[in-house]
Amino acid sequence: MPLLQSIVHRLDPTLDGERLTLTAAPGTSEPNASEPGDDPVMTSLVGALNDTYNTKPKGWGRFAEEGEQAGPLAMWLRDYLAGEKSFAELSVSLAERLAKQLQEQLSVSGYLVVSHQRQGDTETLLVALVHQREGIGINPQHHAVPAAQLNTSQLTLAARINLTQWQSDAPNAQYVSFLKDRGGKKLAEGLIALLGMEEGIDSPAETRTLLKAFSDYVEKEDFDEEVSREKTDTLVDYANEQLRRGEPMTLEELSGLVNEQQPKAFYEHIRNADYGLSPEIPPDKRTLSQFRRFTGRSGGVSISFDSHLLGSSIEYDAAQDRLIIKQVPKQLREQLTKQD
Repeated sequence: MPLLQSIVHRLDPTLDGERLTLTAAPGTSEPNASEPGDDPVMTSLVGALNDTYNTKPKGWGRFAEEGEQAGPLAMWLRDYLAGEKSFAELSVSLAERLAKQLQEQLSVSGYLVVSHQRQGDTETLLVALVHQREGIGINPQHHAVPAAQLNTSQLTLAARINLTQWQSDAPNAQYVSFLKDRGGKKLAEGLIALLGMEEGIDSPAETRTLLKAFSDYVEKEDFDEEVSREKTDTLVDYANEQLRRGEPMTLEELSGLVNEQQPKAFYEHIRNADYGLSPEIPPDKRTLSQFRRFTGRSGGVSISFDSHLLGSSIEYDAAQDRLIIKQVPKQLREQLTKQD
């Protein structure tokens, strides 16, 4: 992950806790002042922040073009990418706006890391507020001493902009993401205002709908259990890889992976059944972790179904050890009807 530009500022709440003060990185008043892009320690820090960010629940959207939601960040980014604004100037403007916009939600000191990075053909801008924690180190005399450390495994405020996707101007693209923990509603709202964006895709809901579409597809195609399990593993592996990369799932790409012989089949199933899914879906880790298939075979009976059906179309009565199927698959129903 080449680090093109990076810088660190500090934010501290005032004693009365009513506002945040910004301590900009030294030298930011100089043109093009920023950390060197090839600093291995900074590269390691940004890499750790990206890894943490990729595993967190996120909201997704795009810059608002007009109205009250629109903000100056998009304009600042255009100026920076056009060479009319230095990276240091961009980062200070962003830090000042953050300090003003989120002063009521932040009451703990932290370091604001801003980085411009490239992975493959994709360039992104990461903004993350990192807090310190007290640790223990060893000094030159081999004595244990207090040592402050950055807590990169816990983030409460972070956002990432896919600059490449934004510049491509693809319709309905969701190129802005931000942390969206359940307990931080006001902070998430502040981040939306800070970024000047309009929220779009509901990642957990879209992921659930995609998994429902996949279950329907497997049932419709009547794959045997081994093939069904392989295709389920393929979907989950793809989704987890996109999570690791911090990128959305693409329906057409997923369709080709799910059925290599008929690469358009799953995609056409989604479109024909009108699930209302977006072409690109940011995977939701929590939803994916709950998705698995229950299988069992005994005495000539073979049963397999996706876990999300339990409690809805399928119920398990533990007291009497009974499995109740409320919606019998069409092909099975036809066979049972013919048998009568």
